Amino acid sequence: MKLVFAIVHNDDAGKLTDALRDHNFQFTLISTTGGFLREGNATILIGVDEDKLDDALSLIKANCVTRTQFVNPMPPVMEPGELYLAQPVEVQVGGATVFVLNVERFEKF
Repeated sequence: MKLVFAIVHNDDAGKLTDALRDHNFQFTLISTTGGFLREGNATILIGVDEDKLDDALSLIKANCVTRTQFVNPMPPVMEPGELYLAQPVEVQVGGATVFVLNVERFEKF
């Protein structure tokens, strides 16, 4: 058995959880916040048998797309009276960061 941690953008979470549900995967959804952009993410924990792992990963890949977005960077620490005009920066958002762990023991009560 494997435990899949999928960290996905909030915009993709609904589509992914619907697809997982349609394919009879059980999962837990946790609302999280990304450290770099400080935007909403979803961390989805999926317990899967090894023979279903590729199916779960395919659903994640198909439903979590990478796109570009313009964000304003955090202003640097400045002295009083200094003026800082931030230029928007283009960054990639979306997609998924996935960790797959071995499960030594699983019980459901």
